Amino acid sequence: MPAAAPTLPPVPAGAGAGVAAAAARPLRLLVMGVSGCGKSSVGRRLGRALGLDFIEGDELHPPRSLALMAAGTPLTDTDRADWLAEIAARLGAAHTAGHGLVVSCSALKRSYRDLLRAPCPGLRFIHLYGTPEQLRQRLTARTGHYMPPSLLDSQLATLEPPGADEDALAFDISRPSNQVAAAVLARLQQTNA
Repeated sequence: MPAAAPTLPPVPAGAGAGVAAAAARPLRLLVMGVSGCGKSSVGRRLGRALGLDFIEGDELHPPRSLALMAAGTPLTDTDRADWLAEIAARLGAAHTAGHGLVVSCSALKRSYRDLLRAPCPGLRFIHLYGTPEQLRQRLTARTGHYMPPSLLDSQLATLEPPGADEDALAFDISRPSNQVAAAVLARLQQTNA
């Protein structure tokens, strides 16, 4: 297992077995949730801890979509189509190559998750959730991000939490992101044992 970066969460005892299981059957994880839930922070930590590449889904938005969101305009299904297709293509490429991968993406609707899952059988969703107040506080404190806090309500209205049949693990964001990532690693170890 590669040396951990100083910002990594402590890996739970026995996590080496989980990493070995990931090597035998590469993990492909999608960290999802509304803006401000910590998808990027948790996703990066998971990628480092598991020795997997991390893709920041926000970086794949086309310029037009970024401009819409920065102006406070919620995206439609049509606006999201090319973005979701690009993320699906990256997941499909990892699956075809037999590589593990961690991706952050809001994946707000079941139909979006179905699209992302189609080229990548076995994709695991990590759903990060919190109260509207927690999320709003995080968004208000965040600087230098295109997504204004005013779009939170539209994201919450659009969100369809994963169903029991979607192979998703849900985590409350009331703890710091390093602790959330450690909890995800522990659950992955249990489910891959």
